[in-house]
Formats: sequence, C-alpha cells, structure tokens
Amino acid sequence: MKNNGVSEQPDVKNPPISFLKPLSRIGITSRRSLIYFGIGAIVLILFATVPFYLDVDNNYLGYYLFIVFDYIIIAQGWNLIAGYAGQISMGGNAFFGLGAYTTGIIWLRNITHTGYYFDPLVMLLSGVLPIVLAIIIGIPLLSRLRGDYFAFGTLGAGQILTVFAIKFRHITGGADGLHLPASVYTSMEPYYWVSLLMATFATAFVYFIMRSRLGLALKAIREDETSAASHGVHVLRYKIIAFAGSAFLAGLAGNLFAYYLFLVNPAAEMNLNWIIYPILMVVLGGTGTIFGPVLGAFFVGALFAYGSIYLKSTHPILTGALIILVMKFMPGGLMGLKDQIFARRKQT
Repeated sequence: MKNNGVSEQPDVKNPPISFLKPLSRIGITSRRSLIYFGIGAIVLILFATVPFYLDVDNNYLGYYLFIVFDYIIIAQGWNLIAGYAGQISMGGNAFFGLGAYTTGIIWLRNITHTGYYFDPLVMLLSGVLPIVLAIIIGIPLLSRLRGDYFAFGTLGAGQILTVFAIKFRHITGGADGLHLPASVYTSMEPYYWVSLLMATFATAFVYFIMRSRLGLALKAIREDETSAASHGVHVLRYKIIAFAGSAFLAGLAGNLFAYYLFLVNPAAEMNLNWIIYPILMVVLGGTGTIFGPVLGAFFVGALFAYGSIYLKSTHPILTGALIILVMKFMPGGLMGLKDQIFARRKQT
C-alpha cells in the first residue's frame, strides 16, 4: 500500500497473528509487539501507583521522577522533528520558554478567568502558542534552509525571543521575570500525576504520528527529501507539521516547569540547557525511536541529579565525555544496543 509516495513494508520477521488483528490499528501486529506493549503497560501502572506507597513530598525520588517526566515531554518533541523528520532544531528553549511565559502571563493577567493552577485550558494554550511561533519561523526557515543552516536559524530565533523577554518588561517582567502565586502549592502529588500523564501523552502522540501517513512521509523526508518530493510528498508542509508538533510538546514541558518554579524568567526557562538536554536524552536513548527518549530521560536525569551531588562541578565534563563515547561506540543509543545484542545472538 502506498501513502503519499511512501510504501509501508510488512513486518516479515514478525508476521501478523490472527488474534492480534483487532489490535493492529495501534501497531500490535506480532507477539514481540504485544510483549512490548504489555511491558510498557505494566511499567506505566507501576509508576502510576508510586504515590500510594511513597511520600513524594519528602522523598527525593518524587522530585526526580517529576523532572524525568518533564524531560520526556521535551525529548519526545525534539525526537519528532530531528529523529523522524531529520531536521536538527536548536530552538527548543524558545518553545519551552514561550510555554512557560504563556502560563505566567495568562495567570497573572487573569485572561481566561479560570483556576490557572494545573488548569487544562491554560496548559493547552501553553502548547498552542509555541505552535503559532513554530509556523511563523518555520515557513521561512524550512523553505530555504537545511541541515546546519536550519539548526543555526532556529538557534537565532530562540535568542531573539530571549532578548524580547528581557526588553519588554511591561509584558514579561524583564530579567526578573514573572512571579506566580506560590501559595496555591499544597503537595508534590499533583505534579507527579500531571507530569506522568503528560509524558505518557507525549510518547503516545509521537507513536501514533509515526504509525500514520504523516509518519511515513516524515521518514521519507529524513532519508531523502528529493526522492520524497518526486513521489508526491509535500516536503515543506510535513516539515512544518513536525516542527509545530515538536513546539507543542516543548510548550507543555515549559508549562509544567513554570508551575514547579512559580517563576518565569529568561535565566530559568530560556537558557541553553533546554536546547542541550533533549538532544542528550534522544542521542543517549536512541534517535528516531519511541522509547529511546524515555530511556535517555531517565539516564540523563539520574546523571544530572547524582552527578551534581557527588561529582559537583566536574559532572558536566564527564557527561560530555560520555556523550562522545556513546556517539562513537553506540550510535544507535541504548535502543540500538538492544539490536546489537540480538544481532550477535543470531550470528552465534
């Protein structure tokens, strides 16, 4: 079957099984995929029950998991545009920061006249505004720039937005930023539940996109833009959609972080870490895979959390060295290591 000039090949190694046909619409077409789905469901249930037997308010693990779930959201966003569409974006801090600023401005100016604290409408708008920005800067950049040029173009757009946040004090609060009312905080549990839900949504969002015609088109663009265009794929349109989807997830991550800090300023939400972090997670976990960013987020989160405690100022150096080693000897990341193990078993 052909979709936009891209043919979807059947899974020869794991042929469909008759009793799995009702589940084929969500990608479960073989025993292996059913096992992966079952393991994922069990892991999700285990994480969902953590607050029932762990005091997330007084245990560092609660904070760690919240940060990891937030990392997963922004990492899945970068994975969508870079891992699947093949467009290296370095503007993640712009969308992350815009999501946080959207939350702060709506809350402090009482724009929607809602509860604001974990309000679904505010969270949705914090993802929608980055979509608008992605379309505005994506049309000129994606239509004319490729590769490193596109990457530096998005980096420049992020820096422009940072300057805007500093200069327009009457809107953004300048360098001091926006101070949200921290008196609404009661417990860490809402952060845990909401971040887990949003991380699950982000992963499912990317998964179902990649199971669709859009996903096939993005993979074709990643492999060869010229060939994809010659087969009828509207390259610019699909690039912009992927860029907007990536911005949407980054905005949601920024929203959660603003709720956590109760402070929105350029130093916290628009610094270059929000460019580097998702790249590290996706590269470590496995670029262009669904669960790679999840594994990478847990690994990087632990590395930063415990490295800052036990290694202090030297842990960024060791982190950088680790990334170089992974890219040298494990270009497929942790997910690629699994494939290498299976390949060696078949050879033996």
